[in-house]
Amino acid sequence: MKKYNFNAGPSVLPDVVLEAAAKAIIDFNGTGLSLLSISHRTPEFEEVLNDAQNLFRELLNIPDNYKIYFVGGGASTQFFHIPANFLGKKAGYINTGVWTKKAIKEAKFYGEVEVVASSEDKNFSYIPKGFDIPADLDYLYFCANNTIYGTEYKQDIDSPVPVIADMSSNILSRPIDVSKYAVIYGGAQKNLAPAGVSFVIVRDDMLEKVARPLPTMMNVNTHVENNSMFNTPPVFPIYVLRETLKWMKAEGGLQVIYERNQKKAKMLYDEIDRNSLFRGTTAVEDRSAMNICFVMSEGNEALAAEFMEFAKARGMVGIKGHRLVGGFRASCYNACPVEAVEALVACMQEFEQMHK
Repeated sequence: MKKYNFNAGPSVLPDVVLEAAAKAIIDFNGTGLSLLSISHRTPEFEEVLNDAQNLFRELLNIPDNYKIYFVGGGASTQFFHIPANFLGKKAGYINTGVWTKKAIKEAKFYGEVEVVASSEDKNFSYIPKGFDIPADLDYLYFCANNTIYGTEYKQDIDSPVPVIADMSSNILSRPIDVSKYAVIYGGAQKNLAPAGVSFVIVRDDMLEKVARPLPTMMNVNTHVENNSMFNTPPVFPIYVLRETLKWMKAEGGLQVIYERNQKKAKMLYDEIDRNSLFRGTTAVEDRSAMNICFVMSEGNEALAAEFMEFAKARGMVGIKGHRLVGGFRASCYNACPVEAVEALVACMQEFEQMHK
């Protein structure tokens, strides 16, 4: 039976990327050595690293006054790396769910945190709008896509202070204006690579604003000055990331990926809105294209377990909602094919027919 992978992360990767990675594990680039056991100091891997940076820059149209580096530790490590480097006195955070709450907790070790806006009053089911941004902030921080609740920023924020964004789960899913950001970072295990590596895109002027003396590995300049290789980088995830970026370019670039993502999201949201057994859980204007969350409609809650088993039997993998919110979640990242969403829609329609 064919499987359709909707896992929230680690997530689906393109078949061509998996095939390239599998071959490289046996023989990397004709060296006769496995990718898993090569030295990161070899010219062959330095080429992979440089390719990954250049493709990132090309696909996202990153200006020349930004640096890109890759580092282990996951996005959760960046929750404290960011304030350690850039929070001098006060930073502003937009609280849109679990991941920003975790980032706020870490930031409080380094200075004052002002929550400038929050959607907690409605269980993070919308994106806050129309709030003031204080001009005395060291930076404004937000999470661009909220995997647990299924909300997403659709536009870049205009801000009088530097903007720092966690884009772990929607990086390279839509065009953005990088010049509006001081720092963009994220874990790669949603849209780019297996778990184990994070990307950081940092504007040059921020490198002069490190707020305090720091341990070497915590200082952003360490990783920029050493081109991601102060210590041994996550070789295998970086290779897969490079292959994923190559795949994106071959598919036609970011605009093509964006249009495909919008098509998938519309298809599934249209079915959620049409189907009498399901309903969405987030404000329509803030619905995420990456993590599509839904529950049984009012009066049909008792069917949830039955639908889960029904969907599993038809090859749907990873559609159980996060434990904090329940329900269902279909993560439709870049490599999730349109055919997978079509199969899930057909599954929902068949289930509705059974219960008419």
